[in-house]
Amino acid sequence: MPLSPLPRAADSGDEAPDVVCVGETMAVLGPYDDHPLAGQSTVRLAIGGAESNVACALAGLGHRAAWLSRLGDDPFGHRILVELNTRGVCVAGVETDKERPTGVYFKDPGPHGTRTYYYRSASAATRMGPELTRLPTLREARVVHLSGITAALSETCAQLLEAIVAHRALGRPAEGGPLVSFDVNHRPTLWATRPAEAGPRLLALARAADLVFVGRDEAETLWGTGTPADVAELIGAGPVVVVKDAGHGATSYADGTATHVPALPVEVVEPVGAGDAFAAGYLAGLLEGRAERHRLRLGHLAAAAALRTRDDVPLMPTRQETEHHLTADDAAWATPAPR
Repeated sequence: MPLSPLPRAADSGDEAPDVVCVGETMAVLGPYDDHPLAGQSTVRLAIGGAESNVACALAGLGHRAAWLSRLGDDPFGHRILVELNTRGVCVAGVETDKERPTGVYFKDPGPHGTRTYYYRSASAATRMGPELTRLPTLREARVVHLSGITAALSETCAQLLEAIVAHRALGRPAEGGPLVSFDVNHRPTLWATRPAEAGPRLLALARAADLVFVGRDEAETLWGTGTPADVAELIGAGPVVVVKDAGHGATSYADGTATHVPALPVEVVEPVGAGDAFAAGYLAGLLEGRAERHRLRLGHLAAAAALRTRDDVPLMPTRQETEHHLTADDAAWATPAPR
């Protein structure tokens, strides 16, 4: 069935988050400009992680968001907590690891796009496991958002995702538990030592979730599917499936109905973080009880904000901007994205 606005669990407090995002966030080091890293003498420190990107964007769109993970007891971990808190994301459930460090990655701009170099092996976040489901904030949320990145970090991280998508610890939505949102987010480098595992494991997680986000290109790499409809058929009728097809747009499949919304024309500065922003926009529309077409449009509006910046966590469009574009006719929608 199509996803509906989600009530809060009866025992949730007034400050319970709308969405809890679970996954690793790292320190991000990159140039101040668009020149390659090798020629730089100084770099800029920021933060980035798929799930915390979603949490920040949701907070920017006016929703209560929390982020759960593990961080090292180091300056990078402290910086992440401060910045997420400043952006309005609840970090009360984040655990500090005295033995393992916070992950780090570097962004290297170049004429053919930006490459990323990760230093996250044995990071604090790789110690996440099923015991995290004991935290009440997960059960109190309306949505728990996950990504396939976490599944690749360690076996215990994969077990955590499997426990959540199976609703073993949190309860099913019909029983007052949260809806589970899953972004496939295939990162081949994380599966490099076991590439044959990625496709089956990520497909199993997608089939068990309530809502799935997946790129058409990554689905083709993982599962050999060609079209968005092929992707939806493979995942099956259980979850609502949202297939993103880069500049062509996004199509959702729910209860036998396909809804397509074209992407906004936008001058791309850097694509990093656009998928996370899209997921946040769609989830915001879901939380607000909007029609499917408007959920997809809100996803595109949030993604456009990310595409126009080198920041992993962009500023979200104002409510005035989003309302204007959500209600526009199809011809007006196709005009360049708002700045």
